[in-house]
Amino acid sequence: MSKVYDQPSKIAADQGIVIVDGPDGVAVSFTPRAAEETSDRLLRGAVEAHGQRVKAGVPEETEPMAEDDPDDLSGDAGDVSTGEAPDQLSDEQG
Repeated sequence: MSKVYDQPSKIAADQGIVIVDGPDGVAVSFTPRAAEETSDRLLRGAVEAHGQRVKAGVPEETEPMAEDDPDDLSGDAGDVSTGEAPDQLSDEQG
């Protein structure tokens, strides 16, 4: 089994591409449609894995996630209706 990470990846949108900045230097870029499908698959996998942990009696994850990092753009992909990037992203990239 590969290493298991307990921190979420950072996500940004730039010029119509979704960028995933994961652990150990993993960086992946997706088209919006590929990102949507990947998101759906991740959610289904997370729900299934959670059910497996509950069934096996594995205790809930009780450690809180790391506090918000001001450089972390996850959760702030801009205004999807207009395609406008968040201020943080546009400032970082030029």
